[in-house]
Amino acid sequence: MASVPSLASSVTQRVADALAAALPEAGAADPLLRRSDRADFQANGILALAKKAKANPRELAATVVEALPTGDLIQEIEVSGPGFLNITLTDRAIIETLAARAGDDRLGVPLTQEPGTTVIDYAQPNVAKEMHVGHLRSAVIGAAMVEILEFTGEKVVRRHHIGDWGTQFGMLIQYLIEHPHELDHRGEDGAGASGAEVSGEEAMSNLNRLYKASRALFDSDEEFKTRARARVVELQAGDAGTLALWQRFVDESKIYFYSVFTKLDMDIQDPDVVGESGYNDMLTETCELLEKSGVAVRSNGALCVFFDDVKGPDGNPTPLIVQKSDGGFGYAATDLSAIRDRVGALHASTLLYVVDARQALHFKMVFETARRAGWLNDGVKAVQLAFGTVLGKDGKPFKTREGETVRLVDLLDEAVERAAAVVREKAQDLTEDEISERAAQVGIGAVKYADLSTSAARDYKFDLDQMVSLTGDTSVYLQYAYARIQSILRKAGDREPVAHPELALAPSERALGLHLDHFGELVAEAAAEYAPHKLAAYLYQVASLYTTFYSECPVLKAETPEQVENRLFLCDLTARTLTKGMSLLGIRTPERL
Repeated sequence: MASVPSLASSVTQRVADALAAALPEAGAADPLLRRSDRADFQANGILALAKKAKANPRELAATVVEALPTGDLIQEIEVSGPGFLNITLTDRAIIETLAARAGDDRLGVPLTQEPGTTVIDYAQPNVAKEMHVGHLRSAVIGAAMVEILEFTGEKVVRRHHIGDWGTQFGMLIQYLIEHPHELDHRGEDGAGASGAEVSGEEAMSNLNRLYKASRALFDSDEEFKTRARARVVELQAGDAGTLALWQRFVDESKIYFYSVFTKLDMDIQDPDVVGESGYNDMLTETCELLEKSGVAVRSNGALCVFFDDVKGPDGNPTPLIVQKSDGGFGYAATDLSAIRDRVGALHASTLLYVVDARQALHFKMVFETARRAGWLNDGVKAVQLAFGTVLGKDGKPFKTREGETVRLVDLLDEAVERAAAVVREKAQDLTEDEISERAAQVGIGAVKYADLSTSAARDYKFDLDQMVSLTGDTSVYLQYAYARIQSILRKAGDREPVAHPELALAPSERALGLHLDHFGELVAEAAAEYAPHKLAAYLYQVASLYTTFYSECPVLKAETPEQVENRLFLCDLTARTLTKGMSLLGIRTPERL
């Protein structure tokens, strides 16, 4: 089905046509339409047009009003102030447009006119290391952007650039060579159970134990330290036995990663996991291309890229170091090789990096280097969707009482536990299994929504008490609104949701209807601006307007059968909008709470 023109776009077109008729010499003009407290919409474009044409804005406004037909779409137009147009729509137009949205599986959300290929880099944990609260935002924001972009028609390629290379692996692999059973999983009888299915917690426990033991030996035994460093050279040289042990660490870590992502209700597929190691074969060539083109130069033995606007505290230029003086490669070489691969092999038109704001300078230099080298051009853009820090209730970086970084698994488990208490309090005819299932949906949804309802660039406070509250701007409030609608629809029996454009609408019905009609434009805006918080804000407003409608307009006890059907129609479209919008944020909407 073709996308459904919104009421705002229909009104904009009408006013633009009237402006063109009133001042044909001025050409096309933007009416600058926006929602208004004084009417449904206000058009402010006449002032700029009148100034350009040296005309009286109020007189021009009056001329435009005369050229605007009323009756089908527009009910009333009033000239206000120096030449604003206050526009009120007909009730019929509102319901007819909503009915067209309801008849579309996409709820009238348009597909992008010129879809491209976006490679999105998000959810980047480190091999052999535990995921902590700092990993939350990249995963949650990135997953939401994947859903939003795909829904608007963009081809999305997921990339999880995990930290799976570097000097620490020499230490880990050498320790494993000398203690070969450290990664074996054993049953209660002590027999090996390495072929059995392993839990994420068990995998992480093994990795943690091995890391601590190898680190202690590395710090205390010079001979082991020498052997570990030699093992790094073997790893980088591609020694088969060393690579096989390295792969065990990667596989063990993936068991753990996937268990955390499953808890986060996120789907991570093996082919999407392309870590630092995935670009090893390109590093030397990347450096050769940069040096040969003159983009990078040797400085004190290191291969560097310099920038006029990047200087250190001493006033001297701070370069991007692509290759160290000892021949080792830094993050820059890997990131630049990844750009070459994503543009050349994956044919990306957009590279989107969901990465901590503290890495902004690094990515600014990497992107500029790639432009100078010609790997980024007018047909390819690179964007860092930078995010702020997760803070504790005290406004400081979130830590445990002992000052340790908070484990992500612990946070998620506590969120589900808090949610279980809320669900149990509200539970109606739910079994313990159903309460457990709802608690996971509510708890994980609460964590995601708290993150996504904040502009990515801002820090936010992690407050579980607020997150699982039934009131305020929380996912639980939205989920409860959805569940309430489902309850009404179940109680409706054989009475169906049917649009009745001939009926007059109450103020709260109009307000809800006008906001529901904005869904398509809002999703397109969130996709274009990489702004999932705008979708979260929109959905909160949907739930708030529905709450007002619910309190002011009886649904099943409305005065006439037609009014019952029309209000059921508004309920049903609200529920569909909420569940679709929440799914784009990666949050589930239980039928019952």
